[in-house]
Amino acid sequence: MTIRTPAILLIGTQQRDALTREFRRYEVDYRIEYADGLAAAIATTQMLHSQDVPIALVAAQMELPDAAGLVALDCVHAISSAAKRVIVLAWEEFRSAMEVVREAQLAGRIDTSLTVPRGVRDEEFHTAVTELLSDWGWTSDVPVVESVQIVSDGISPLKSQICDFLERLGVPFRVYKPDSDVGRDALAGLNGAEPTYPLVVSPLGGVMNAPSIGEIGALFSMGREPEAGRVYDLAIVGAGPAGLAAAVYGASEGLSTIMLDADAVGGQAGSSSMIRNYLGFPRGISGMRLAQRARSQANRFGAHIYSARPVHAAELADGPSGVHTLTLDDTTVQARALLVATGVSYRRHGVQAVEDFVGLGVHYGAATSAARGCEGKDVHIVGGGNSAGQAAVHLARWARSVTIVIRRPDLSETMSDYLTREIAGNPRIAVRACSEVIDAGGAGRLDWITLRDKNTGGEEKVSSHGLFLLLGAKPCCDWLPDDVVRDRAGFVVTGRDTPQHTWVDGLPPASLETTVPGVFAAGDIRAGSMKRVASASGEGAAAVPLVHAYLDTVNGERPVLEPVPTS
Repeated sequence: MTIRTPAILLIGTQQRDALTREFRRYEVDYRIEYADGLAAAIATTQMLHSQDVPIALVAAQMELPDAAGLVALDCVHAISSAAKRVIVLAWEEFRSAMEVVREAQLAGRIDTSLTVPRGVRDEEFHTAVTELLSDWGWTSDVPVVESVQIVSDGISPLKSQICDFLERLGVPFRVYKPDSDVGRDALAGLNGAEPTYPLVVSPLGGVMNAPSIGEIGALFSMGREPEAGRVYDLAIVGAGPAGLAAAVYGASEGLSTIMLDADAVGGQAGSSSMIRNYLGFPRGISGMRLAQRARSQANRFGAHIYSARPVHAAELADGPSGVHTLTLDDTTVQARALLVATGVSYRRHGVQAVEDFVGLGVHYGAATSAARGCEGKDVHIVGGGNSAGQAAVHLARWARSVTIVIRRPDLSETMSDYLTREIAGNPRIAVRACSEVIDAGGAGRLDWITLRDKNTGGEEKVSSHGLFLLLGAKPCCDWLPDDVVRDRAGFVVTGRDTPQHTWVDGLPPASLETTVPGVFAAGDIRAGSMKRVASASGEGAAAVPLVHAYLDTVNGERPVLEPVPTS
């Protein structure tokens, strides 16, 4: 596979010398192209497109000789929709242009605005540029050096699952056909064994024949296993924003901490292509990046983190001096305190014809790994929450059209304002209100779906090569015993929301504590939570002082406990 050097396109003449100086440091890895105005920018973009050269970033000055800079960015985006877009402002036009720039950001016409550096080593300017280039590299480009190679003879549910898992782990990978050089080497590595696709090749595990997600998760935990016989201070089940925050604060404050997740680190938030309203990230951050940064923090403080390690059952402590025991596939984990942060999963669609194509064009969640495969195709998203909106904006960078299918009349009740504005301003995204998917079909993979209008009952069969289902929330806590009380919808109740007959001496549990002493809940799994990344992170952090307080009240100090015998 030929990997072409990506391009950075700079448009404008007024600040040409300054921008040329600043972008010189990128010439080793990028092809720097210049255009004086709109006409030249379109011609250059078409030339690069004809040569199969991807454009990573396009930066336009506010005023061009033949058009406004925003118009030039719109036109380049129409040809190269994956490129990051930047408006570059001179310092003297900063104040007058800010309202126009703000509206452009709200409408999704630009990724950020930057002022031209006035001196050497303006690293704030270059931090923004490298962040944009890095995000483009992860989401739009093929990796130059891959950690994992996947050999597949076609689309399959397992291949889709593995690609999505690796994407969320932040592991660069590439897919090859069996008749490629990589494919032939992988087949030779089986030493005569019959191949079962997909094959997964890595320096850590050699050639793996159709491995499970659990096997891949074990591979990237470097073979580490939970310490047999150890009693941890805190066990966290669920590695979304709540669990990750608890792991960072718990481990940094001296608690021996273990975190387990049935899937990749990050939870549902980890599959979000771009979170733009998370505090402290004005240019946004992908869910994968946020999760991997938090994972690195928790690792730095000594937390033990395990992906693809589902918890099947819990035996809770009988009394304040006991330990909680979690049952995994092949071992148990014991801890004095337990935080339930398993979040929610997407509800199943329920139409069998749709379920038959899961992994074959139908995906639960955003499945960012599938986005590049939607280039030039018509795709549909079912769901009206923020995750659906983020997925629509991301998919529109490749797909010919993206249609959001919702049961409600519009998106305003369920989606943040910044996303509804961006969707309204994107010509590739349409909203089909008061509708539902009732059928699906295709030859070996999804080719079409049938939509029904809930008001008229009318049905329409439409082309669709990608159906992304982001349907509400189903709590993930079936493994918990009944001692942990849940509400009618299955969410864990805490604090004053717990039934009064479970209170001790007339006092409710702590604010994030459940009906079982020493068992806490945080994030989306908790009844009454806000279902936002920031609030989940806050609850995870807030749970740690409560864990400390609980441990300190057990016999006045933390007891030295022997492991609970297990069968």
